[in-house]
Amino acid sequence: MISDVVVIGAGPAGLSAAVAAAEAGAKVVVIDENPRPGGKLLGQLHEEPGTGWWIGAEVSKKLAKRAAEAGVQILTGRQVWNLSPGWEVFLDGGESVHADYAVVATGAVERPIPMPGWSLPGVMAIGAAQTLTNYYRVRPGDRIAIVGVDPLSLTVAHELGMAGADVVGIFLAPKTVFSGQLADPDRNLKYLAGMSDLAPNAFLRWGGRLVANRALRTLALKFYPKFGLPVMGTRLHLRKSIVAIGGDDRVQHVEIVTVDAEGNPGRIQSVEVDCVCISGGLYPAQELTRGCELAKIDQLGGTVPLYSPEMESSQANLFVAGNVTGIEGAKISMAQGTLAGTVIGTRLGLIRDAHAVSAASAAVRTARKTSAITFMPDIEQGRQIADDLWLTVERRKTMTQKDESFA
Repeated sequence: MISDVVVIGAGPAGLSAAVAAAEAGAKVVVIDENPRPGGKLLGQLHEEPGTGWWIGAEVSKKLAKRAAEAGVQILTGRQVWNLSPGWEVFLDGGESVHADYAVVATGAVERPIPMPGWSLPGVMAIGAAQTLTNYYRVRPGDRIAIVGVDPLSLTVAHELGMAGADVVGIFLAPKTVFSGQLADPDRNLKYLAGMSDLAPNAFLRWGGRLVANRALRTLALKFYPKFGLPVMGTRLHLRKSIVAIGGDDRVQHVEIVTVDAEGNPGRIQSVEVDCVCISGGLYPAQELTRGCELAKIDQLGGTVPLYSPEMESSQANLFVAGNVTGIEGAKISMAQGTLAGTVIGTRLGLIRDAHAVSAASAAVRTARKTSAITFMPDIEQGRQIADDLWLTVERRKTMTQKDESFA
């Protein structure tokens, strides 16, 4: 199969890239391993301050419709085995797609937190619970405990409550080699302080800004209520962690330990539940960017490809967009995808508007500035590190070209 553009991943970034290129007149093929397009959008359902409800399933449906109307061929339920320069994408079943331009929009993967009992039926990643609840309309349990404090766990806890589940609380991860800072009460309180502008009332917003100070955070943790604080219909526990999940043939209870301000364990109690959702964060999926210049940048969620201001990787005509470049929100992923698709349309000679790329680039900056949720607390620092490293790549490339010209 031959195309102008091949996009790997039918999430918000991939669909947006496909739409931008196809609406300009490019022939585009999109490949995704899931049974329907949308990616992580399919499970997203939350209310954003000032803008109302964000319904990911509806957003993905509109994007897929636009793509189809523009002539995009979307191959769902297909796995990509390899991506070779040229660009040729090899699929399961022996087929391949060859294109002049490729966009890798493979998104992110949930990071597990291994703990005793985590393989029991009834234990799942927080993203799976979100998709079951919001997209398939299946409540994953009646009495649910959540492990891990982050925007996703807070959002899904609220969604589970709206679906009729009894969410007994959001707890810290156990203090192990796998959980790292996820088990640190101070880290989590600092993280929440950075999200204080999203708090549901003025008192909590004021309190969030107050505990941005380290000394005040220490004091706040010392007097943090032992029964947790009410947040969006459940209770947030920064002085309790789930250390084990128990049950005979499925989840029946969790072991909860009270911790001090440094996360050291104390008294243990058992609480009956029939479902446990684990939120260990996300990391970018990089299997198809191995030939690119990569860098491990923890502030972005892990290893990411370095890329130009136009979303092009270190490999010519290979673009990246969405959470594969760092963990951010769906609206930012969509803006990045649109930028990549616009640049490709320009290079193919299909977009002649001299301001199209700069406008798409500005839209990415606007999406970041207005994003309701920040998944990585030091994301701006991470982006600056990535930008600086990209300049190093460019300088090295220029020096190599000069050396070759003298040879």
